Amino acid sequence: MSLESKINYLSGVTGNSDPIFFILGPCVIESEEHSLKMAEQIKNISEKLKFNFIFKSSFDKANRSAISNYRGVGIDQGLRILEKVRTTFEIPVITDIHEPNQADLVADVVDVIQIPAFLCRQTDLLVAAGETNKIINLKKGQFIPVENMEHLVKKIESTGNNKIWVTERGYTFGYNNLIVDYRNFPVMKSFGKPVVFDATHSVQRPGGLGCSSGGDRSLAPTLSVAAVVQGVASVFMEVHDEPEKALCDGPNSVRLSQLEGFLKYLIDLDHFVKSKKMPELS
Repeated sequence: MSLESKINYLSGVTGNSDPIFFILGPCVIESEEHSLKMAEQIKNISEKLKFNFIFKSSFDKANRSAISNYRGVGIDQGLRILEKVRTTFEIPVITDIHEPNQADLVADVVDVIQIPAFLCRQTDLLVAAGETNKIINLKKGQFIPVENMEHLVKKIESTGNNKIWVTERGYTFGYNNLIVDYRNFPVMKSFGKPVVFDATHSVQRPGGLGCSSGGDRSLAPTLSVAAVVQGVASVFMEVHDEPEKALCDGPNSVRLSQLEGFLKYLIDLDHFVKSKKMPELS
C-alpha cells in the first residue's frame, strides 16, 4: 500500500468498527539513526502482521519533570527526521505540538497532529491544530472527567475539521499514579469519533522516580486487552529497542523485541471482538 493510500485510509476512519491500527514509536527523537532504525523494524512487523500503523516520536517533550531531563532534538531537526522517516519507509507519522505557532510548521510534514494530555484544554492550541485540516489526535487530560472531552472535540470542530481521534491515557490517582477507568470508553465512543487507548502512558508513574517519571510496562498487555475488548479503533504504544537506555519514558516503553507477539495477540482479539455484537442491557 502506498503512503497516499495509507493516509487516505486513516483519514477515512470515522468510528471504531474497522480493524485496529496502531500508533508506535519511541517517546522522543533521540537521533536520526535511531528513528530510522525503529521505523524500519516496526514497519517490517506491520507488513508481516498486515496492520496499519503510524510512526510516533516527539521533537520536544516540553513537560519533562526536571529542567535537566532530555527534551528532544528541537522542531527543525525533529521535523527533518520525521520527514525522512515518512519518505524513506512510506509510513504516516505523528508528533505533538505544544504551542499554536507550531501547528502550520508541523502540518507541512506530519499526517497526524497530537495534542498532549496536559494541553488538552488550550483553546488556541486546539483551534490552530484544527485549522491545519490534518487528523488531530486529542489526548484526554489526566485531570478532567471524560464528559469534558466532548467540549474539547467541539473546539476543534469549530474550525470545520472533523478528523479527530480521542485518546484515553489514564486519570491521576493520588500521587505518582494513574488509573484507567474503563467506563470512559463507551462515553468517548458516544462522541462519534475513533477512540485510541494509550497503553504505555496509562502505566506511567508521573514523577515516580523523583526527577523523572517511572512506570511498569508489564501492565501494558493487561490494560490493552481490556481496551481492545471495548472495540476501540487504535492502540498507542511507545516502543524502544533498549528501554533501559531510553532518553524518555523508558520504564513504560514496550520492548521492541517483544512487540510482534504482543500486537499479534491484540489483532486476533480485535478481530474476534469486532466480529461479534456486544449485548446491551437496559
